[in-house]
Amino acid sequence: MTAYDELMAHQRQTEALAQIAGRLGWDQETVMPRGSAEQRAEESAALQQVLHARRTDPRVGEWLAAVDEAALDEVGRANIRHVRRSFERVSRVPEALATALARLTSRAQGQWAEARANEDVAAFVPVLEEIVKLKREEGAALAAGGDVYDALLDDYEPEAKAADLSAMFDALRPRLVKLREAALAEAPPKGLSGEFDEQAQMKLARKLAKTFGYDMSRGRIDKAVHPFSSGSHNDVRITTRTNPADPFNCFYSTIHETGHACYEQNIDQAYGFTPLGQGVSMGVHESQSRIYENQLGRSRAFTGWLFREMTEAFGDLGLADEDAFYAAVNRLHNGYIRTEADEVQYNLHVMLRFDLEQQMIAGDLAVADLEEAWNARFEADFGFAVDTPSNGCLQDVHWSVGLFGYFPTYSLGNVYAGCLHAALRDAVPDLDVHLTRGDLGPATDWLRDNVQRHGGLYRPREVIEKATGTAPSEAPLLDYVEAKFGALYGV
Repeated sequence: MTAYDELMAHQRQTEALAQIAGRLGWDQETVMPRGSAEQRAEESAALQQVLHARRTDPRVGEWLAAVDEAALDEVGRANIRHVRRSFERVSRVPEALATALARLTSRAQGQWAEARANEDVAAFVPVLEEIVKLKREEGAALAAGGDVYDALLDDYEPEAKAADLSAMFDALRPRLVKLREAALAEAPPKGLSGEFDEQAQMKLARKLAKTFGYDMSRGRIDKAVHPFSSGSHNDVRITTRTNPADPFNCFYSTIHETGHACYEQNIDQAYGFTPLGQGVSMGVHESQSRIYENQLGRSRAFTGWLFREMTEAFGDLGLADEDAFYAAVNRLHNGYIRTEADEVQYNLHVMLRFDLEQQMIAGDLAVADLEEAWNARFEADFGFAVDTPSNGCLQDVHWSVGLFGYFPTYSLGNVYAGCLHAALRDAVPDLDVHLTRGDLGPATDWLRDNVQRHGGLYRPREVIEKATGTAPSEAPLLDYVEAKFGALYGV
């Protein structure tokens, strides 16, 4: 065997073990008994210790040094790029620190859920302080003298810098705020009324997932406190949640997670159990979930189909026709929850988190002061006060599991989705004809062929550039939301 063959055989087992670790996380979020939390923390820590040892195995460095990259094809060179990056990064983090983080975040996940249910920030502060402390240590080790937050961000969006993301937010904020203020000054459209059976919601959610291309023979849909997607290759699972008064929460969470899941399911099968066999970055991943959810799922053409499906499932929705339903789906509204925010205000929720987590990592904001800082910033940005912690700093799971640097990729994904949507419309000029019939095939086929199948073959920005023919820009997203909501609200 060549050095490359030996390296990839080692990598295949490492990737398989990483999938098992992910499955433990899925189990913990969905069906694990509450009393199993401490045991799961030990199991996760033990598996993380094994993974860390495999990823820092000295043989990996020897194989990398021995590989003749000039003799490799494009796929081989991309595999080497990913393995070298991972080896160099993971080798900087002491095994004891990696294990401690795995154990702590596994335990903290349950503590966050309990604190959220009890509206008790004080109960969560001590463990979050521990997490921030360890994440600072991890970031400092990864940065090797560079910026600590950038080092953490690199886990989710390779090569991205906080300064560039701040510039992106600076470009987004003025036009989004102006549009929001103008639209909210108008009378809001009527929303849904009535109660919606939760079993019927789950039945339609499964139909929606299949409609958007989710292969249920290689996946499943369960319920969780915070919807998520888990897995890759041929075992990709999603979760959603239900609310009897708000079926849109279930349906659009499902479509969003389906976007993530289809990305993973549609990666070239030859890349399974290799570094290329998963989404290349969270920004690109979010581009798929957001374009499925918003530009496709909330379009006038598709909501006409969904209106008919919901009327068949639930009867009278309290709305006159498809146009009223489209307006209800896209209703701008004051709200606390990021995942339920409309397209105009969503990125403003992300900006808040991006700024606060940078301050915590830098040591400029004490965890004990997080709730006060969150509430003050929220009221300044949105114009009304946070009412409960579960609607404020306890609403997201991310910090409890150590995902510092993750939040800005949501907005980057929105920007990427705006670029892809413009290119998709050019490539499939009769797209709305298909969407009206509930036929997502032309859209999802284009996304599969131009984005999803590549997995980690290209760098994140390269994926978008190859798909669209241009460098990523905020302009298509801003033009899209201004045109859509300007027409809806007459502003």
